[in-house]
Amino acid sequence: MSADEGGSIPSDYEIAQSVTTKHITDVVEPYGLEADDLQLLGEETAKVELEAIERLREEGDPAGKTILVTGMTPTPLGEGKTVTTVGLGQALNQLGEDALVAIREPSLGPVFGVKGGAAGGGYSQVLPMEDINLHFTGDLHALTSAHNLIATILDNHIKQGNELDIAVNWINWPRAIDMNDRVLRETVVGLGGDVTGIPREDGFILTAASELMAVLCLADGLEDLKERIARIIVAYDEDGDPVTVDDLGATDAAAILLKDALKPNVVQTIEGTPAFVHGGPFANIAHGTNSLIADEVAAHLSEYLVTEAGFGSDLGAEKFMNIVSRFGDVEPDAVALVASVRALKYHGQDMWPPDVDALEEEDVDAVYDGLENLEKHVRNLQQFGVPVVVAVNRFPQDTDAEVEAVVEHCEDELGVPAAESTVFAEGGEGGIELAEHLVEAADAESEFEPLYDLEASIEEKIETVATEIYGADGVEFHSDARDDIDRLTELGFDDVPICLSKTFHSLSDDASEKGVPEDWTLEVNEIYPSAGAGFLVVLTADVLTLPGLPAEPAAESMELHSDGSISGLF
Repeated sequence: MSADEGGSIPSDYEIAQSVTTKHITDVVEPYGLEADDLQLLGEETAKVELEAIERLREEGDPAGKTILVTGMTPTPLGEGKTVTTVGLGQALNQLGEDALVAIREPSLGPVFGVKGGAAGGGYSQVLPMEDINLHFTGDLHALTSAHNLIATILDNHIKQGNELDIAVNWINWPRAIDMNDRVLRETVVGLGGDVTGIPREDGFILTAASELMAVLCLADGLEDLKERIARIIVAYDEDGDPVTVDDLGATDAAAILLKDALKPNVVQTIEGTPAFVHGGPFANIAHGTNSLIADEVAAHLSEYLVTEAGFGSDLGAEKFMNIVSRFGDVEPDAVALVASVRALKYHGQDMWPPDVDALEEEDVDAVYDGLENLEKHVRNLQQFGVPVVVAVNRFPQDTDAEVEAVVEHCEDELGVPAAESTVFAEGGEGGIELAEHLVEAADAESEFEPLYDLEASIEEKIETVATEIYGADGVEFHSDARDDIDRLTELGFDDVPICLSKTFHSLSDDASEKGVPEDWTLEVNEIYPSAGAGFLVVLTADVLTLPGLPAEPAAESMELHSDGSISGLF
């Protein structure tokens, strides 16, 4: 499938509506999943039963190779990681390889905000598009309910006598909502007198930013899910000791709401490749990848698992290597690094704010100027001992000269394979060369190794990522962060991975710094435990955990027609 005879490509919605999908049982049956292994949710969507997952584990270790899709530092427009992931899975199947795709679930906040729908695009998207981008299987609703149940039990405990002696000004568990609603970032609860509760400052975060989302995406089963929920720290008492979900007696109640959400969702791509769409944690305050349990199932069922990490490789891929791979058997065998001509020109501009309109014009010199950013990402990934292949995701305005400049530079100067990717316009066919490079890379010997030892101190782990990945000269720990390190070390949280939160617009902690920033120091403001997930969150700047709507929200361009069809969602 490709563009029509006139050269234009139909809208994502038109493409999705033109496809005749197969029943989901027929989609997964060739890969080893039977109808009894599925909890059917209509003809096109299913969840994989936990009993089926246990059976796969008993049959042996995963045999499939893992291809991780990540990207260079993106523009605000996005460079096409998800469309590359989906298209690559289709391309591998066209080559005769058994490949499965695993991506994150879209959040309603971004869907109705800036981005619109998020599940690939063009002829490399997952179906049913409307369901996936809206309520889907209810996972996000279940997470929202479980998160707010814990918040409710916490405030009720304080109202009913506060037996745990919780410090009201040291509560770390806000409410959650799956919508971009900036006015809820900071709130006051408990107003209205003694009958209402204890007044205190509170707020909301996006459901995708909840620690419960990270917990769900790292848990390997119901017991592990309960153990992780139990140790989530929601507050501290007057002596500074942690108060957990288990202390509140809320563990099983929250787990009950998440028992079905833990089951991986499986759908299909336009070309019938099975796709797991499950979970969606933030890629800064959390690890930014789909669920570990979905990756595990896919690796058991296929020769190649194609999975994706959020934002650029300095955030998503770094966390996949240093966090996710430690918790599950999903070490990457090869990495597809997505680049685009417009992102290279964006990082080649010596101005702030960048001239976005200029990105539409041919400018090979600007492409060359931006290649240092791509090169830094390549070198970063190579530090983990994994082969790298560059995917140049082609947009309609890109010229042959611009694309060729990128491919030639990668092959001649960086010594890594590169291929143009046209999977948006051509589906799997547009990713054949890329897939061939990645098969060769994944089959080659690699020596994957995380970047730091868990036994290193908290400071050492942060400094390693800051200097080796971001390119900082060093790290400045503000006084509060120093206090956090002392307290966390005393509490025994010094031997876990770290999850650095910083802007995704730059390799540095300053969004205005493009290319490869030099002569700068990473500033650490706060460190806190994500105890249920199993890592420390390191804040380097203000973190926006509840976005707001833009001046022209995507929601305002959507329309529901009398026949039930939707326009403007994609």
